[in-house]
Amino acid sequence: MVDVKLEAIPSVDIEEGIFKYVLIKVYGKERSDGYEPFTTIVRGYKDCQWHADIYERVSESCQGLGLATECLGGGRIEHNPSAKLIKVYGYSQGFGKADHAETKKILLTKYKNYTIEISDEGY
Repeated sequence: MVDVKLEAIPSVDIEEGIFKYVLIKVYGKERSDGYEPFTTIVRGYKDCQWHADIYERVSESCQGLGLATECLGGGRIEHNPSAKLIKVYGYSQGFGKADHAETKKILLTKYKNYTIEISDEGY
């Protein structure tokens, strides 16, 4: 059975420029067999000063749909649309470092024609 609310959530929502991002696991309603469906999403907004600000915004909107969330970590993204380039790097002091390889995989679902670089360097 498909969780319609879970499937309605876009996997990527990021802006242009340089900003903090978080990797978030969003959980759907537990099924009768005990399985709890989930999806992992990437969110990054320039108007959020802290990783926690991004997570709070997304978590509140998901809770409004009856979905639970878990922050898996954070970092920074540099998004340059004219060069079709995204750089994923750094970490979150509050949430730890996100799995940048997983973030890249998710970003590629939306930005198929981009070069996406990942690095553990920088903050």
